[in-house]
Amino acid sequence: MAFLSFLDRERIVAKPGFNRWLVPPAALAIHLCIGQAYAFSVFNKPLAKLVAISRLPHADTLRTLSQSKLVDAVTAAPTDWSIPTITWVFSIAIVCLGLSAATFGAWLDRVGPRKAMFASAVCFSCGFFVGAIGVRYHQFWLLLGGYGVLGGIGLGLGYISPVSTLIKWFPDKPGMATGLAIMGFGGGAMIAAPLSVKLMETFHAMHHGSGVTGTFLTLGLIYLLYMMFGVFSVRIPAPGWLPAGFVPSVRQSKLVSSYNVSVDNAWKTPQFWMFWIMLLVNVTAGIGVLSQASPMSQDLFPGRITAVVAGGFVGLLSIANMAGRFGWSSLSDVIGRKATYLIFFSLGPLLYIAIPASGRAQSVALFVLCCFLILTMYGGGFATIPAYLRDLFGTRQVGAIHGRLLTAWSTAGVLGPALVSYIGKYQTDHGVPKAHQYDLTLYIMAGLLVVGLICDLLVRPVDAKYHDRESPVTGMMPTATPSPEATRG
Repeated sequence: MAFLSFLDRERIVAKPGFNRWLVPPAALAIHLCIGQAYAFSVFNKPLAKLVAISRLPHADTLRTLSQSKLVDAVTAAPTDWSIPTITWVFSIAIVCLGLSAATFGAWLDRVGPRKAMFASAVCFSCGFFVGAIGVRYHQFWLLLGGYGVLGGIGLGLGYISPVSTLIKWFPDKPGMATGLAIMGFGGGAMIAAPLSVKLMETFHAMHHGSGVTGTFLTLGLIYLLYMMFGVFSVRIPAPGWLPAGFVPSVRQSKLVSSYNVSVDNAWKTPQFWMFWIMLLVNVTAGIGVLSQASPMSQDLFPGRITAVVAGGFVGLLSIANMAGRFGWSSLSDVIGRKATYLIFFSLGPLLYIAIPASGRAQSVALFVLCCFLILTMYGGGFATIPAYLRDLFGTRQVGAIHGRLLTAWSTAGVLGPALVSYIGKYQTDHGVPKAHQYDLTLYIMAGLLVVGLICDLLVRPVDAKYHDRESPVTGMMPTATPSPEATRG
C-alpha cells in the first residue's frame, strides 16, 4: 500500500557518514517496551478479584481503600479467574513470542526492521487494547487472545528485529551490540512494574474499581507512541558497509564463519540444535531461581529475611538479569562466545548446588551472591546467543535463524514453571521441610546446565556443505560492488 511506503526497506538505508550509534536507542525503544512482559505478574491479584470488586456497593467503605489494600481486603467471587488461570496469559505470550519470531524471521530479513518494528508496535499495543475489553467485560478469551496471542506476536517481532539490525551495524562488536538491545528487554519490567501499580492506583481513585482496564489502555497508548520512535529512527547499513578499520578477513576463531548460512540450511545443522538445547536449559534453570526467589529466600532464612526484604531481593535479581545481558555479551567479544558459555555451564551448576549449602550454613551473603551470579548468566545467555549465531551462520539471515531458535524460549517458558511447580508439590506432599523443599529443584537445574555444557563443548564450525558461497560474510546480500564511500563509515 502506497501510504505505508515509508516502511519499505529502501527508505531506511543509511546515507554515507551516518553515525551507527544512533541505532541502539531505536533498538532500546522497542525492547524497553516489550520488556513489560516480565512485569505482567503485577496484574495477577487485581485480575483475580475483578468480579468481587465490581460487586461492592458504591457506598461500601472498602472502596475508600487504596487499590492494593482493596485487592487484599476483598475475597474473590466464585466466578473470578484463579491465579493459575491468569498465569496462562503470560505463558501463551511467551509461546507466541517464540512462534512468531520463528515464523516471521525470514520476512523480517526480507522487508527490513522498520516494517517489522511497526508491526510489533501495532500488535503489542493492540494486545493491551483487546485485553482491556476482556478485563472490562470479564471475558478471559479476549484477555488471552489480546495480550497473550496478539501481544505475544508483537513481542516476537519486536525482540528479533532490533537484534538482527544491530549485528549488521556492529560486526566488530556483535556481543556488545546484542547486549545493548536485549538489556532493554531485561530492564523493561523495572519501569513497567511501578508504572503499572501507579496507574492502577490512579484509575482506582477515579472510578473505585480495580484500575486494570484504564491501565491497559494507557500502557497500550504509551508503548505505541514510544515504539514508534524506534520505528522512525531505525536505519540499516548500505550494502557492503563496514565500520572504519574493521577487516572481516581477520578471524580470531575457527568458529567465526567465512560464509553465510541460510535459515533453511541452519535449521538442518547439528550446531543449531545444540544452541537450541543450550538456550532451553539456561532459560529453564534461570526460571527455577527467578520464579522462586522471594519464597525461597524467606524459607531458607526464616526470621532473617522478611517479605519486604525478599521484595528488594527480587529487585536486585532484576538488576543482575539486566546487567548480565550487557556485561557477559560484551565480554564474549573478548574471550569468544564458546568460552562465555563454558563459564555459564561450568560455574552455573556449582552455584545451584551452593544455594542449599548456603541455607544449611545460614549464610545470607553466599545465598545472595549465588543467586545474583545465576541471574547475570541467565540474562547473559539471552544476549550472547545472537552473536554466537552470527559467528557460525553469518549475518545475512541471522534474524530468521534467531527467530527459530527462540522456540526454545517458548518451550522453557512452559517447561520451567511446570517443572518447578510439580517438584514443589511433590516435596510438599511428602512432608519435606520448607528449608529443604528447593534442594531437589536446584539439583535438577544444575544437571540441566551440565547438558548445556556438553552441547557447548561439541560445537564445531558449520560444515561447508551448508555455506551460501554466493554471499560472503560481510553482512549483506550479494550485490554489485559498493563504492568506497559506502563501504566505510
